[in-house]
Amino acid sequence: MKRRTFLMAAGAVSSSAVWPVSASRASASRVVRFGQSASLTGGQAVYGRDVQTGIAAAFAAANTAEATTGVRFELTSLDDGGVRGKCIANATQLLDSGVTALIGLTNGVAAEACVSMIDQAQLAMLGTASGNMGLRTPGAHSVFHVRAGYDAEFKRMANYLRDVGLQKVALVRLADTAPANLEAMNNALSSVSINPKVAISIDRLATNFDSVTAELMAAKPDCVLFVANAGPVATIIDQMTKAKYPGLFYASSYAGQDLLDTLASRHQSCVMSMVVPRPTALGVNVVAQCRRDLALLSDNPRMGITTLEGYIAGRTAVDATMAAAKAGNMTRGRMKEALAGLRSDLGGYKVEFAGTSQGSRYVDLVTLDKYGRLVG
Repeated sequence: MKRRTFLMAAGAVSSSAVWPVSASRASASRVVRFGQSASLTGGQAVYGRDVQTGIAAAFAAANTAEATTGVRFELTSLDDGGVRGKCIANATQLLDSGVTALIGLTNGVAAEACVSMIDQAQLAMLGTASGNMGLRTPGAHSVFHVRAGYDAEFKRMANYLRDVGLQKVALVRLADTAPANLEAMNNALSSVSINPKVAISIDRLATNFDSVTAELMAAKPDCVLFVANAGPVATIIDQMTKAKYPGLFYASSYAGQDLLDTLASRHQSCVMSMVVPRPTALGVNVVAQCRRDLALLSDNPRMGITTLEGYIAGRTAVDATMAAAKAGNMTRGRMKEALAGLRSDLGGYKVEFAGTSQGSRYVDLVTLDKYGRLVG
């Protein structure tokens, strides 16, 4: 039997991914509960649900071995709607509820605001689905990343622009972009002698981008570089395409699978950076295993890059839990220690923390063509 239980409480959606076991097994098992604050509603809902689904699939697979391991994994997810204040409130609620660690937060700026709180509580924050550089400072001792930071991603993006000879670049970024991310972005572009013709800040939750599109069309760039969530990016690309813009669109990984799906349905194209293997690369073990483990969930979820990112976070949580469990009772401190020393090969994707909070620097580039194919 497979199920997910959804609870409504305090105005937030709480989904607790639990796969039931017999009473005798449940009583003998140690339950390890992870907490997540994610955008499960609003403009970033697809992104948040994909991350949640990936984690749930990893936990479902681990729970099939519960009789052998004696460990049962549970995920409690609270909806923050992509709003910073709600994420902070959710993190506080999850901390007070006794979760062993936080996992898969989907708003990097909001996650950064939680760092002081989790440090004081000795609570690990694992696998935030963001490259936010503000989470990658030397003082963020409780934060563990399973994806590349924006420094590595922006460098790869800038090198691509240089290699294909694009100098007239327009930049569209979120208005709440953290200062550390702006610095990483500017450093990457300046390293290849690119100075954006125009740089526009947008609201991640806005729906009208007519003025942004008009400003971009007037600037006549060779390429529009987006560092934003899927909704605004898809809208601006659609408007510019209809206005016969002849140049290239390039999106960061934060736009996720939602952008690829939206553009494919409209027969529109873009280049995108990816911080996980391609979901079509079934010869890569972690991709094939994610596809198999998604089948354990009852709602037949799709496979995509954002789901895979969540799955990698979930698999890393499982590996760290099993390492920590060998030392005895599971505590928050023991989870942090296990993560700090973790070296995990998930099959074509390695997560290695030993001495650093940055477990991976994997970055790839793909092109979505107008036929919906990932090429390049």
